[in-house]
This record gives sequence, structure tokens and C-alpha cells, in this order.
Amino acid sequence: MKNTFTFSIRNVELFGQYWTPETAKGVVVLVHGMGEHSGRYEDSVVPHLLKNNYAVVAYDQFGHGQSHGKRGHCPSYEALLESFEYVINRAKLLFSDVPAFLYGHSLGGNVVINYAIRKQPEVKGIVATSPFLRLAFQPPKWKVALGKLMLKILPSITLPSEIEEAAISSIPNEVKRYQEDPLIHDKISPMYLFPVMEAGKYAIHNAHKIMIPTLLFHGKADRIIDYKGSVEFQNNAKLGEVQLFENGYHELHHDIYKEEMLQSVVKWLDNL
Repeated sequence: MKNTFTFSIRNVELFGQYWTPETAKGVVVLVHGMGEHSGRYEDSVVPHLLKNNYAVVAYDQFGHGQSHGKRGHCPSYEALLESFEYVINRAKLLFSDVPAFLYGHSLGGNVVINYAIRKQPEVKGIVATSPFLRLAFQPPKWKVALGKLMLKILPSITLPSEIEEAAISSIPNEVKRYQEDPLIHDKISPMYLFPVMEAGKYAIHNAHKIMIPTLLFHGKADRIIDYKGSVEFQNNAKLGEVQLFENGYHELHHDIYKEEMLQSVVKWLDNL
């Protein structure tokens, strides 16, 4: 069963939704990646978790999906953490008798990991797939310099994110679905990009502060986010582990390793 809700953070209305199995043994709070939306998990991650009796609560981040706000822009990195905190608390109210888990993909993985480091939430485990800790490519230096200048004088200006669509998945039909999804956009503002990049570095260097079991998944063929960032994070984390997929692309839940990865997620959650 699916329900929707809205909430307001920094005077911006955000969209949330949750799915309830017949009997919930846990609740997973899910955060999507840059340019996409929570609805894209409804045919992959969500049904697999529901089938295994995990409720799922998700939302569309600022400027994404069915949430309001300028496409590809957010008020600040702190606002990203505030909205996530609201949804965690909402999930705990909705499913108060079961343990909570956090699940983030790409940008969502960055938010989930940073929230865990900075807030030390009472959750049982954290899953992050292809977490945005470090880009897999080096943007031109002039673009970085211009972007940092814009961050100071015009932080809400949006430019094309230049995400390589073909790098989303090795399955052509999944790339086509991504390209044809009307809720997906390729916009990003300096306020969305640079604080997230800094938060990625922060997460790697402060991974040892997370006192919650953390499982990362990453494809070694990811051309968007560097899998070595996930490995570094895991090396620094006291309770962290990483599973690498040799030919895995960025969206493992929409790639050839989908079933293997999702089975590993559920097995790991069940054993916590």
C-alpha cells in the first residue's frame, strides 16, 4: 500500500511517499540521487524491500521530482540534512514499533552518510549505493573556478549537470527510460554541487565517527562517481564494509547486478 505526504522546509514544499508491507519488520528511509526522484525506486528497490517485509519511506529532494523549488537548486547543504531529518522522524512515527534503516543512492548516499556522521541518529544500519563522495571525472579547472565564483555571487544559477546518461546503466532500455522520464532534469546550481563535493571529502575523512553498521555498494565501471572514494570511506570506517561489482555502472539497482545487490541488501538488513 502506498501513501503520499507533503512537508515544508525553508519555506519550500517537498513531496514524500511511503509503502507499507502487510507486516513490517523494519522501515527503510530512502534518498534518491541528483537529477532524479524517489518514484524511480518504485519498480526496483521498493518492491524488493516490501517483499521482504520492510516498509519504505522516501521523498523528493529540493528541486527534484514532485517537490517544489527551482530545478537543481537547494537553499543549502544544511537544508538537505534538515529535510532528511524530517523524513526520518516521520518514518519513526509511522512505524514506531520497528527499527529504522537509512538508504541513499549517489547524492542520497552523500546525505545519508553525512547525516550519520554529524547527527549520530538512532538507526540500526545504513546502506549507500554509489555514494557521491568523489566524482569519477575531473571537471575543467576553469569550470570549477567559475562555479566557485558563482557560489559567492549567484549561488542559485543553474547550469547543465553534464551527467553522462549512458553511464547510468549498461542496459540500454534503462538508459532509455532515464532519458524519457519527464521528472528527471539535468540542472545543477553551485549551491547544490560544491557543498556536496566538500561533504563527500568530509565523509571520507570522518568515516571513523559513524557508530552505525554501514554497507556500501559500488560498481568499478561507474564513470560518474569514483568507486575508490567508497573504498577509502570503508577503510576509514570502524563499522563499514563495501561490496564492489567489477562491471557495475552507476545505478546498480537498474543494472545487470540488480538482483544480486538487492538480495545482499536484504540479507545484510536481516542479519543486523
